[in-house]
Amino acid sequence: MTSSASFDTLESLQADIAELIERLPNHKNQQFIAQTLAAIVRLAGSEIDRLDWKILSASLADMEKGFQLFYNYRHVRKVTIFGSARLSPQTPEYRMASDFGRRVADLGFMVMTGGGGGIMQAGHEGAGRENSFGLNIQLPFEQEANPVIQGDSKLIHFKYFFTRKLFLLKESDAVALFAGGFGTQDEAFECMTLSQTGKFGPVPLVLIDSPGGDYWRSWSEYVNKQLVETGLVSPEDPSLYTITDDLDVACNAITNFYQVYHSSRYVANQLVIRLKSDLSDNIVERLNIEFSDILVKGKIQKSQALPQESQDDTSELPRLLLYFNQRDLGRLYQMIAAINQMGNPSEEDTAHPERK
Repeated sequence: MTSSASFDTLESLQADIAELIERLPNHKNQQFIAQTLAAIVRLAGSEIDRLDWKILSASLADMEKGFQLFYNYRHVRKVTIFGSARLSPQTPEYRMASDFGRRVADLGFMVMTGGGGGIMQAGHEGAGRENSFGLNIQLPFEQEANPVIQGDSKLIHFKYFFTRKLFLLKESDAVALFAGGFGTQDEAFECMTLSQTGKFGPVPLVLIDSPGGDYWRSWSEYVNKQLVETGLVSPEDPSLYTITDDLDVACNAITNFYQVYHSSRYVANQLVIRLKSDLSDNIVERLNIEFSDILVKGKIQKSQALPQESQDDTSELPRLLLYFNQRDLGRLYQMIAAINQMGNPSEEDTAHPERK
């Protein structure tokens, strides 16, 4: 194709996209649609390899499947279960994961796993097919989905690990980790890293040992000795997670996290904390006294939804605004615990922690 013909093709493509945008004048996400299409057009006019186009196309296909599936479940909280695919149903860890899946499903949560065997299958067995999502990965040696989720409309086969992990975390309102290998260790540290950098959460992280087991307790000893005591992480960072071999403790860590706290996001440089119920001025003042060390400037203030949140599903919820230093994440988790303890949740919220 000559350069002139190539230019004409690109110009025609741009005209088609402009026409498409004009058809969506009232679409609430028109700005982002335009930005996405414009990025593709810019790439079309540049020199990138065929493999790059294949990666982009397959990634978008992965995300399309994920976005479409989870949209219909956006108001139900979900718990992601990570753990080894190698553990058999005869192991105490497997039985614990199955019991945990059943317990959180009884509380109204849905369960997500990587869709494979071992701990993933156990979580689905406990929660039941109707309460489960499977986010499987296509591999050369073909990882089969477990029989509980196989064939279900809530099973997705992703091409790439990074798109799969995006949805495992993006859609999570809590993460439970059981014993596992390198992958499980990676998932534990990545959850904390992404939380620490404001890319994920905050959400409750529960590290569950089998009764009397010490898999995560030994891990915690390493973290304390090699990271906390040497100053490589903050002394408060162990507040990010709960380690237990008691499912009552594990489930309470999740439900208590959402007693008053609902969710959070950044708007410009401010952290916006959404609440299920309003806090009194006295409680907010106590928060300012106790957690002034995590503020870059100003004070913690009550607020309604900001203009940038006008299209947010949570726009009716009360908020707290603060200039969080984005460094002391353990302290932020401690503040969320204080909000849940000092606030006054409604009976409806207490009865239905799974709603969001």
